[in-house]
Amino acid sequence: MFKNHLTLRNLTLGLLVACLALGGLTTLAETDNSDARKAKILANLKLQFPQLDAMNATMGDLKASGYEGLDEGSFTLTGQRGPQTQTFLVSSDDTKLYLVNGQPLDVSRSSEEIEAEMAERAAEEMRKAEDTAKRLEEAVAGRPMLGNPDAAVTIVEFSDFQCPFCARGANTVEEILEKYGDDVKVAFMHFPLGFHPWAKPAAIAAHCAGELEDEAFWTLHDGYFADQKQITPENVLDKSRELLADSGIDMDVWSECATNEESDAYKAAAAVVDADMALGGEVGVSGTPGFFVNGQLISGAQPLSAFEPLIEAAKKGSMEGDSMEAESE
Repeated sequence: MFKNHLTLRNLTLGLLVACLALGGLTTLAETDNSDARKAKILANLKLQFPQLDAMNATMGDLKASGYEGLDEGSFTLTGQRGPQTQTFLVSSDDTKLYLVNGQPLDVSRSSEEIEAEMAERAAEEMRKAEDTAKRLEEAVAGRPMLGNPDAAVTIVEFSDFQCPFCARGANTVEEILEKYGDDVKVAFMHFPLGFHPWAKPAAIAAHCAGELEDEAFWTLHDGYFADQKQITPENVLDKSRELLADSGIDMDVWSECATNEESDAYKAAAAVVDADMALGGEVGVSGTPGFFVNGQLISGAQPLSAFEPLIEAAKKGSMEGDSMEAESE
């Protein structure tokens, strides 16, 4: 803990301004990078923050900052997290030193320039969402879906059957379908996290079931989320068999796909799961669940209210597009 309640984190991460009365020198026309000046600055820093001495603080070079009357420098600390470098600005007469973090920000834009840049960013975000939506539409083609397969609003969910937050996300999907009915369609993509040991076997088993019958996929989907606490890496396939017992699918075919790691069917299913994860990472999924509403990302187990604005906007955009097409005809 530094004097005046300052910690190493405050120094390295905070937007902390420390004014130190270093004293002595007059304004210089050029940056003084002498060892004497650097030693003097470091000694004054250690006077203010004695713990710097224990952290083996060392000074870097001083250089012109690009701002009148201020030079730029840095010092490096060796702490428990390894070397950390803190940048500072120091007045040319050494009477004030400002600890800073990050690069300078340009705040000179006019209101008109800000408005134009915001519009450009919004347009770029829309282009990105449209590109993502197209990629996801192609990826989920032929997959089991909920809702209206012809709906203009597509929700793609990246999920992990062992993830408790994903179970909450599945409940939100039910609320969405209840409210929006034929206005939406929902597709599921696999994103089993590495620290969930039965998530990937479950994903492969569910994909194998979906290859035989769409409803069989959703049977496992619902069963896994409803029974998460009772499922283990050892019993996940047995639980899957129990859930599928009344599904009417060919259980021998499913078993070959879901359990025989040497079979072509298993390898193909595992490849689909891996491809889902790779695509998810490419489009911005970093954890589960992750949802895309016509290409726009919603991260985490968000409530219905988080989806409603995007769904309404997508519906409106679709209706406006239909109207324009009708006029052109």
